Amino acid sequence: MQNKLGNPKETIEIIQKYQFVFQKKFGQNFLIDPHVLDKIITAAGIGPEDCVLEIGPGIGTMTQYLAEHARQVIAVEIDANLIPILGETLKDYSNVTVINDDILKVDINRLVDEHNGGKPIKVVANLPYYITTPIIMGLFESGVPIDNITVMVQKEVADRMQVGPGSKDYGALSLAVQYYASPYIVANVPPNCFIPRPNVGSAVIRLTRYKEPPVRVTDPALMFRLIRASFNQRRKTLQNGLNNSPELTYTKEDIAEAIAGLGLPASVRGEALTLEQFAALANYFTEHF
Repeated sequence: MQNKLGNPKETIEIIQKYQFVFQKKFGQNFLIDPHVLDKIITAAGIGPEDCVLEIGPGIGTMTQYLAEHARQVIAVEIDANLIPILGETLKDYSNVTVINDDILKVDINRLVDEHNGGKPIKVVANLPYYITTPIIMGLFESGVPIDNITVMVQKEVADRMQVGPGSKDYGALSLAVQYYASPYIVANVPPNCFIPRPNVGSAVIRLTRYKEPPVRVTDPALMFRLIRASFNQRRKTLQNGLNNSPELTYTKEDIAEAIAGLGLPASVRGEALTLEQFAALANYFTEHF
């Protein structure tokens, strides 16, 4: 079966046929480069046994590619104006279920049970900047069984997900992603690969879910409170960042003791700590206070 979409001509034709108006609030940019589409399919490792959750199918460009490789595709689209278009572009594919809803409100665990018997799914998405973090963290924190998440995001967000300590891009998102998954940037994607052209470059990043987190931490929620506190005021020392956080109730003396207990200098900043060190810090607080 030939792909109908994935190039500028077909994309423009379908947009004009339905007089579709791009919604800025949904951050809509449709991919028009078959090479990038192929890279996403390959990176996600999608095969005939897989159930794929696609977030934001748009006009169905990627959905067609997914449907030709996977056993089942569940496509969740927030924009009701795209549903009739998807009805046309996906009419030849019996293995696609389209749901018109906000992904942040969907019970994904129920979908996984219904469509994949509770076994791990693969997630593919082209995510707008403003909602990238809530969606990815929501997927990880909800305990949805996931093999990997392969997403198109703004390039600087992809960079942030995979960097280590000492970089200006390193922050709470880096640590949260790396606690749950191994990040790998698959491809950088220039603005001319989309309609309409975004103002910034994008990147495809694959997040391969860990079966077990790479660090042992007794209270992960505490670790993430420590991480948020230390990056909310990046320029401050770790000690001052933790002391100023409304999420933490430790005294200044407790904090100083914990930092010293890890063998770190009092002047250390949060951005210098690895995931292992944040886990060790959380464990110190749990064991001593």
